[in-house]
Amino acid sequence: MSSTKESVLSAAKQFLNFVNKSPSPYHVVQEVKNILVSAGFKELSETEPWSVKPLDKCFLTRNHSTIIAFAVGGKFKPGNGFSIIGAHTDSPCLKVKPRSKVDKSGFQMVGVQCYGGGIWHTWFDRDLTLAGRVITKNGERLEHRLLNLEKPILKIPNICIHLMRDHNEKFSPNKETHLLPVLATAVQAELQGVPKNSEENKKEEGFKLEKDKHQPLLVKLICDALNIQPEQMLDFELCLADTQPGAIGGALDEFIFSPRLDNLLNAYCATSALAESCDDGSLASDTNIRLICLFDNEEVGSESAQGAASTLQELVLRRLSAGGTSTAFEESIPKSYMVSADQAHAVHPNYPEKHEDNHKIGLHKGVAIKFNANQRYATTAMTASILREIARLGQCPLQEIVVRNDSACGSTIGPIMSAKLGMPTIDVGAPQLSMHSIREMCCTSSVLQTSQLFKAFFEHYPSVFRSMK
Repeated sequence: MSSTKESVLSAAKQFLNFVNKSPSPYHVVQEVKNILVSAGFKELSETEPWSVKPLDKCFLTRNHSTIIAFAVGGKFKPGNGFSIIGAHTDSPCLKVKPRSKVDKSGFQMVGVQCYGGGIWHTWFDRDLTLAGRVITKNGERLEHRLLNLEKPILKIPNICIHLMRDHNEKFSPNKETHLLPVLATAVQAELQGVPKNSEENKKEEGFKLEKDKHQPLLVKLICDALNIQPEQMLDFELCLADTQPGAIGGALDEFIFSPRLDNLLNAYCATSALAESCDDGSLASDTNIRLICLFDNEEVGSESAQGAASTLQELVLRRLSAGGTSTAFEESIPKSYMVSADQAHAVHPNYPEKHEDNHKIGLHKGVAIKFNANQRYATTAMTASILREIARLGQCPLQEIVVRNDSACGSTIGPIMSAKLGMPTIDVGAPQLSMHSIREMCCTSSVLQTSQLFKAFFEHYPSVFRSMK
């Protein structure tokens, strides 16, 4: 599908607005909800009965970090198929420990855990903030509150080369002792009157309030931002995030420099494609239900209640199949198709030898289909052929990627969902560089190309499936 530079840049800027507002999975889900509500989707609850009919547009969340949205085709009947795009909301990061208070060498510091397989040296010397969710007590109610401090309050300082002469050759930070971010100096905290933890709570270790597990200054920043008292803060899940916003760059405005491209690009494009596919009239004649499933915890294996390895997607599909024959769900699975969308490795100009010679994918050349003989990706000849036909109908460029035999191959939610449901699945991803760095790089073309491919998938999959023999 042809596109102008203006349309490419417009799509890229809209994506950057999304990613800059999404420093944690909880913020990702909130931003996705905002897009869906604006497109006329209504929220459902897992705990209540559903009454879903053709042309309905709905979504539900779990843990506030996973979201499933769907639009019911005008000609859908229980037992018909599902057209699904799956992606994830999480990215490698540093997360605040349950008891994070650390004092070292006159510095007030924050203890953190490594989440996922980040390139941790890229987190040094960045202007960091905190974002995530806080569980608060409001009267008799427990409330989930989003938090994004935005201000650069934390820093992980590098060791200077004068004290580590082989810094450029052997720098390999210890993840427990060298990744501690600095919050403040003890002397300034005392001079500015930041309250200390009470002696009473220091003695009662078994009954420490949440506020006494962390630096008092950190607690004050959180409580001030949420306008609550320290005693109201019951718990939190906070991650460190770079305060530098994502941006369009390069001499020709052709690159995106941003955190969390893996995998917010696909989460955003799946959401926008679902919303846009409901506006062109094609939903009325669709025999399938169109879904996006954006899961948390992919970066750590998906084994959680809100991860792709949970029963969430199956339970949703079963509820949507209700009202038909007793085997409506089982009949729907072989008619369905899932696109597992996660970023792919573009050929690196400084390390071209790391890529398989015949499968080097490049920027601006389209979404890549991922293949792996050992089923690290779920792609088969049949699922690849189906997507190629959809791409032809939508005039969307495609590439193919295979990892070298002497290189470890990552995986995605694709094999997990394919094995769990027995559903035909394909793994795809837009090309990018610096994957799992605190700041990654892709091309501006990828946002529009991915969105167009996903929209074409929603519109053309049922007819392509019917053409199969």
